[in-house]
Amino acid sequence: MTHEDGRQDDDHRAAELGDRLAAWLEELGLGAHLAAAGLPTFERDEQGRVAWTDPNTGLPMTSVQLEDLEQLLRSQGSDPQHAVPVQLVQIARRARVRQELVDSPWYDYESLAELRGTSVDATRFAVHKAGGEHRLLVVAVDERTLVPAFQLTPEGNLRPELGPVLEPLLAARMDAWQAWAWLTRPAGLLGGEVPERAAADPELAEVVQRAAARLAERVSARP
Repeated sequence: MTHEDGRQDDDHRAAELGDRLAAWLEELGLGAHLAAAGLPTFERDEQGRVAWTDPNTGLPMTSVQLEDLEQLLRSQGSDPQHAVPVQLVQIARRARVRQELVDSPWYDYESLAELRGTSVDATRFAVHKAGGEHRLLVVAVDERTLVPAFQLTPEGNLRPELGPVLEPLLAARMDAWQAWAWLTRPAGLLGGEVPERAAADPELAEVVQRAAARLAERVSARP
């Protein structure tokens, strides 16, 4: 076999393996999250052909590199054939939750100023002040600052019952995305109740506050 034949054979193996890996990851819904996990990425051309790229060199990946990547991705679980790359699943889940949160109601400085009937500058100052005092959850998204709407009244004021819930979480420097998710989704510490809703129930308000305090303690204890 000539050197050219060997190169063509490697290209053929790389194309087959690359296509199989890409199809597997796409089926799992994980293909878009490879870069976030620090892994090689792939693209499909107009004909559907897959091209994998080595993140270190920017060059197409060889069959040997793709074999190593497959072994890495299938290294989780006792059955490599059906193993799921856990790190990718976790990244994909976080991305999915973040998208769900961004798709829920929120305000930026302009829309909140309009709701409150104040200037944008005054609203920006009030938001930063409340955030600094751990009374308001503020989330940075790209170059935007979002104020999740669940914590505000229809007039744009802070919901008073959420103050004792937000304060320990924000004081513990809990990740803003995690805080947003915990407050607006069923929580295990509350038996499946949604914290921000349960906080409005006089019979559950104290339970929510205790759950928030316990969660804040866990966050503070993390290295």
